Amino acid sequence: MIGLLENTNYLAILFIGLIVGYLSGLLGKGGSAVSTPALQIFAGVNPFFALASPLPAAITSTISATTVYSKEKLFNKRVIIMGALFGIPATVAGAYFSKYLPGKTLMILTAVFIVSIGGTLLISFLKKDHKENEVVCKTEFNNGLLIGAALGIGLLSGLLANAGGVLFSSFFIKRLGMPIKQALACSIVLSALLSVPGALTHWYLGHIDWNIALLLSLTAIPSSYLGAKTAIKMKSPLLEKIFACTLVVFGIYDIIYTIWG
Repeated sequence: MIGLLENTNYLAILFIGLIVGYLSGLLGKGGSAVSTPALQIFAGVNPFFALASPLPAAITSTISATTVYSKEKLFNKRVIIMGALFGIPATVAGAYFSKYLPGKTLMILTAVFIVSIGGTLLISFLKKDHKENEVVCKTEFNNGLLIGAALGIGLLSGLLANAGGVLFSSFFIKRLGMPIKQALACSIVLSALLSVPGALTHWYLGHIDWNIALLLSLTAIPSSYLGAKTAIKMKSPLLEKIFACTLVVFGIYDIIYTIWG
C-alpha cells in the first residue's frame, strides 16, 4: 500500500470509485470503461494495472446494486442463466487471449459500436410514445440471439478487461425489446458474474493491483447502491435518455482517449 501511495493519487482513486460506482448502479454496468482511463489520467496509475484492476471493484459494486434491483422483481432468470452460461467461458477465453491481441484497436472498435448504439437508442427513445403504461417485465426471448450475444460480449469483456454491462443492457433494450429497468437489472447481474472469471484470469496473468482494487471498492460499493436506488425511482423516459446519452459520451470519450491518450 505504501508503494501505491507514493506513486498514485489515492484520493483520486477513491473519488473515481465514487463516481464509477454510482454510474454502475444507475446504468447497469461494471464501470471499467470509465475507470480505466480515469485511473491513468487523474490518479497516475500505470496503464498495465489500470486496465484490469477495476474488475474486482466491479464485482462488489454490481453486487451492491443487485440488492436494490432484486427487490423490484425485475430479473429474468432464464436470460441471466443463459447469458452467464455462455458468457463466462467466453470471458475466460477473451481474458487469456488479451495478451496476444492489440487492445487499442479493439477498444476503438468497441467504443465506435457503443456510440452507434447510443445514438440509435436515443433516436428511438425520443420517438417513443410514453402515453401507454410501460410493460413491467418481458418474458419471451430469442434463444439464438441471446446465446450469440453472450458469446460475443463475453469475449469482448475478457479482451478489454471490463464487465460487459453496457453491451448487455444495450442488447437487451435494442434487440430483445426489454423495458429499460429490466434491462439494467439483468445486465448488472451479468456484469457481476462475468467480472469474476475475468478478474481471476487477469489476476493469474499479473494484471491486477489489489491495492487499487480495494480503494475503488471502498467508495464504489455504497455509491452503486445509491445509483441503483436512483434508477428505480427515476421515470423511465428520463432514464432511457440518460442511458442513451451516456453511451454516446462514454464512447466518444474512450475513442479520444485511446487515440490521443
